Amino acid sequence: MRTVPLLLLVALTALAESHRGQHIGRAKREFLVRTKRRWVLSTIEIDEGDSGPFPKELSKMYNDKTHASGEKYKISGMGVDKEPLGVFSIDENTGVVYAHKSVDREEHEHYHIQFDILSKETGETIDNELSFNVEVNDINDNAPMFGPNLQADVDENIAEGSALVPLQVTDRDKKNTPNSTFTISMVSQNPQEPKIELVMMSSSMAHLSFKGCFNYDKAKKYEVIVQARDHGTPALTSTASVTLNIVDRNTHLPTFKKEEYNGEVKEGITKDDILRIAVDDKDAPKTPGWRAKYFFVKGNEGGNYKLETDPITNEGILSVIKGKDFEKTTYTELVVRVENEEALFVCGTATPPTPNTVKIKMKVIDINDPPHYENTLYKVYRVEEEEPGKVLLTPKVYDVDSNVTRIRHVLFKDPAGWVKIDEKTGKLTTIKKMDRESPFVDGDSVYKIVIGAIDDGEPSGTGTSTVLLHLRDINDNKPRLVDAGAILCGNKGNKVMVPAADADVNPFSGPFTFSLGGDDKAVTQRWKLDPTFGEEAGLISLGTLPFGNYSVPLIIKDQQGSIGLHTVEVMVCDCGGEDVCLGKKPPSSSLGPAGIGLLVLGLLVLLLLLLIFKCQCGAKDFRKIAVVQDEGNQTLIKYNQEGGGSASMSEHVLLPTPTNNFAVTDGIKMGNMQETKMAPVMTQDMYSYNSPALGMMNANMNSQGTLHQRDTARSHGGQSMYATWASNKMNTHQGGSSRYNRSVSLRSSQHISDHIEKRKQQIDGNHVGRPEDQPYEYGYEGQGSRCESLDKLSLSNLGDDLMFLNDLGPKFKTLGGICHRIQKQNIQL
Repeated sequence: MRTVPLLLLVALTALAESHRGQHIGRAKREFLVRTKRRWVLSTIEIDEGDSGPFPKELSKMYNDKTHASGEKYKISGMGVDKEPLGVFSIDENTGVVYAHKSVDREEHEHYHIQFDILSKETGETIDNELSFNVEVNDINDNAPMFGPNLQADVDENIAEGSALVPLQVTDRDKKNTPNSTFTISMVSQNPQEPKIELVMMSSSMAHLSFKGCFNYDKAKKYEVIVQARDHGTPALTSTASVTLNIVDRNTHLPTFKKEEYNGEVKEGITKDDILRIAVDDKDAPKTPGWRAKYFFVKGNEGGNYKLETDPITNEGILSVIKGKDFEKTTYTELVVRVENEEALFVCGTATPPTPNTVKIKMKVIDINDPPHYENTLYKVYRVEEEEPGKVLLTPKVYDVDSNVTRIRHVLFKDPAGWVKIDEKTGKLTTIKKMDRESPFVDGDSVYKIVIGAIDDGEPSGTGTSTVLLHLRDINDNKPRLVDAGAILCGNKGNKVMVPAADADVNPFSGPFTFSLGGDDKAVTQRWKLDPTFGEEAGLISLGTLPFGNYSVPLIIKDQQGSIGLHTVEVMVCDCGGEDVCLGKKPPSSSLGPAGIGLLVLGLLVLLLLLLIFKCQCGAKDFRKIAVVQDEGNQTLIKYNQEGGGSASMSEHVLLPTPTNNFAVTDGIKMGNMQETKMAPVMTQDMYSYNSPALGMMNANMNSQGTLHQRDTARSHGGQSMYATWASNKMNTHQGGSSRYNRSVSLRSSQHISDHIEKRKQQIDGNHVGRPEDQPYEYGYEGQGSRCESLDKLSLSNLGDDLMFLNDLGPKFKTLGGICHRIQKQNIQL
């Protein structure tokens, strides 16, 4: 009975849960309806290498979003408007996606494409942009491929089982599929020995190994064919050839070409390359397994010989590095072993062979041994300045091959020439006084002598010995100044240090005692010494000294009281900031305030004078300056000189020249006119018109017109009269300027005669010693020619073109402007 209520309770619970589930499901469906996406998208798949036909329909896109003007579909992205282009497209009305060409998965595994829905009328997007992927299904279209570098150099002595060359294989098909998994195997090898194996290291890596030994003499190269096969359908395979180059190593010992070698060497000499020993080696030349190394096994205990290897021929070179003594050794037997630079390689567990050896018999040839002194170095001690004739040394000499009484002794080195040597006994004797301060004595007071002993053998032998002569010092040098001049910087202090030195050594040198010398009291009044003891003294001025040079006598004593009298020249000067005298300043001058004031005052006075002159020139008319003119404006022309003229010792006489000034007016132009009379016998008229624009101007400075000159002979009062006239004319059209210059000169023969008579009276009686000054009368030759002068032809080509005066430059225009203002003021007045 209890189970009935329990069953009813379970039924009611199940009914309640059922009703609750229906309610929740209906609510969920309502939620999905409200939030569902309007795009129905999925991943589109396409087979790699699909052969078509194209275009091929892939899928169709839907959207429940509408627009009043209509909708159209659009895709973009990879395969559409991005590389690779033109693979996919969509029908804008139906939403069908098409493929237009086959695709390669190894180039692009998938394509990511964006979808949009647009208004047909406006082209605006109606809904949010979404995207989908196009995945490419892989096919087995790629065979596994071996990597590069399938060639390796393998040493001949490489250990068995070592890796020879690595092999790497790749497959471009989709990973972790049968299309991309493969198996690597070895197909063949050539030659067949040793056996080469392929060992897998991973699914894509392997290497070649071997069993046995390589032999360079049998095979220098191996070719191995390997294969890779994938697991796709259908299976694809590829093969590759691996090349192994065998490198020769030391697998052969060097052997001597002869069983025994013989040589000879002279006694006591050292020599390179006295004997060569050759070997054979079957290894490759110029390699470490071919190059030989030679060793002494026996016979060179004294280290007299040396073995080296010729790098080109591989021969052993025997040299003598320490001379052999014939009296001790006549024959030497050497045992030499040869090996290679590289250790010998033996395949497997075989026993290595023993290195090859050879015997070398060397004969020592006796030669004349040179004599030798008992000691190769003698030390002798003497005092400097000893009297000559002192015996320094009588050395002992020995010679195993000669009679010592026949040995001759010589001096090989005696730079100062202080000693002599007895040729028979070798006694060394002084012939001069020896000075320790000599430049031939070193800093340790040692004088070096080299003596030699020469025997009478064939050839003669020579032995040498060195004699070191130590000279003890005496007080034979007086103290002296290190520098006889000193500089005292007057602007810095009053003290200068004066160092001293002595060529002798202690105790015959410093420290020194210094004192002032001489009898001049002015020295002690002007100077003092502090300190007075030591290697240098301090010279102090007792007062301020004028700049200049001063001589100060000094007394210098060494430790033994030896006195040196010296004078130090002290230069007192201004050193500035340095420790040397300043150089002389170059001569210069400067103006003080007073000088500058006077200079300014002078300039003001000059300006005032110029202003006064300008005012006076503007208020008055220009006046003609009297000019003594003879025969007008002419040109001096040098003709050929036919004889030297005489030097006139008399003074020239100038005739008085009266002048008259008067003003002249020519139309609107005003100016001054001056009449100059040169003498009773000469008349000159000059007319000058000055325009306001140009002012006064000398015609000869600007332009010379046409010059006409005519000489005629006329009869006047029963005498000949000569008339000369000249005209000089210039016209300037700039500014209305004109000028006319006319000169007329008349001089009668009578007046000339009177003038000559007057001059004769003045020089009469004064021509003694000067016969060339005596007057000489010429005969009258009659009246001159009446023909026109040809002078006018000389300048006729110049013409009267004065147009160049129109523009004389900016400087002349400035001058013209100043004169124009002055003349304008004159006209107004």
